Amino acid sequence: MKIVIINYGAGNIQSIKFAIKRLGFEAILTDDEEEIRNADKVIFPGVGEASSAMEKLRATGLDKVIPTLKKPVLGICLGMQLMCAYCEEGDTKGLNIFNCDVLKFDTSVKVPQIGWNQIENLKSNLFKGIKEKEYMYLVHSFYVPMNNEAIATTNYGFKYASALQEKNFYGVQFHPEKSSKAGAQILQNFLAL
Repeated sequence: MKIVIINYGAGNIQSIKFAIKRLGFEAILTDDEEEIRNADKVIFPGVGEASSAMEKLRATGLDKVIPTLKKPVLGICLGMQLMCAYCEEGDTKGLNIFNCDVLKFDTSVKVPQIGWNQIENLKSNLFKGIKEKEYMYLVHSFYVPMNNEAIATTNYGFKYASALQEKNFYGVQFHPEKSSKAGAQILQNFLAL
């Protein structure tokens, strides 16, 4: 199985690579269009600021490549947010894979949300073997409101979509690579899709 991690200078790439290796697989880091198109599974990571991350994607042409992929794609954290239509951070137009916007948490909650929180209302093969209210590790100041593409929710003062799916595209707001056994199970499930 050919697993590609998209390398566009905005990601916690090494921890994802190690998490894949612990599952018994090797992942290739690349920004090469042909390598990405020929992958069996594509992971789209992201840590950082939305507008500068989108600039990097545009500079390499990956903003045109990613939405056309036919194999399973997993966006993690900022990767998921960039797959949405719009992000308030940096007034950023996203890849429009998910038909929803990314909003900034208001002052009613501590920002950023850092640490362990529960996922529930699980609705996808991505969560096979994961129990309701399982804890995942999150670090984020922006969130996706509830919408039709939500396949998991998290409560942080209010309910928001902590995972999304549209056809072969999956997105998780949490970091499965930092979420212990349950996170490893989600990565394993993604590789088995």
